[in-house]
Amino acid sequence: MKLRHAMWVITATLLACGGEQPDQAQTSEGAEAAPLAGTVQGSDQLACEPQRDPAGRASPYDSTRFAVGDGEILVCYGRPSARGRTMIGGENVPYGRLWRTGANEPTILHISAPVSIAGVDVEPGSYSLYTIPGESEWTIIVNRAIDQWGHESSYTPEVEAQEVGRGTVAAERVEDHIEQFTIRAEPADDGATLILEWEHTRVPIPVVAR
Repeated sequence: MKLRHAMWVITATLLACGGEQPDQAQTSEGAEAAPLAGTVQGSDQLACEPQRDPAGRASPYDSTRFAVGDGEILVCYGRPSARGRTMIGGENVPYGRLWRTGANEPTILHISAPVSIAGVDVEPGSYSLYTIPGESEWTIIVNRAIDQWGHESSYTPEVEAQEVGRGTVAAERVEDHIEQFTIRAEPADDGATLILEWEHTRVPIPVVAR
């Protein structure tokens, strides 16, 4: 069913919580991964498909669904917590280095209609979302590869070769401490703003209908 821009939909569904697998860059390397969802034909087919059972994870598996123009985007991601550590700009998520933008699997975008994400034109389908954090600016990376495990060491030259494109956005500082990594969306005149929030950092990413 087509969604009009005026019908703004945003739903976040918490699928699991608990603690077993590592929750960020320390996730074990070389693990076998089952494919995630493939090409998206319509919004009724958008669904999160974790590579492994999400039960018993230190970082719960979550999702955010929102409308952009006549289409819809579903974001599937792991939500690590700071737990007294410095994450963004610290040892775990250092500035200037690739980050899976969540925990465990890479963050996955299921997109039902053409959009532009941080200036990168993206066709309907499923993509992984990576970032390179910086103090004042983040690089946003959209990649066609979705089968790899999220650990940054899994971003091989073969995976990198499947990048759709990279864009840059400004990072903002927030005063209140955000304990758990959160991805949410807000409506915008020309589409939506996808927002990454953690600790004292907020990263707004423009998502524009094409």
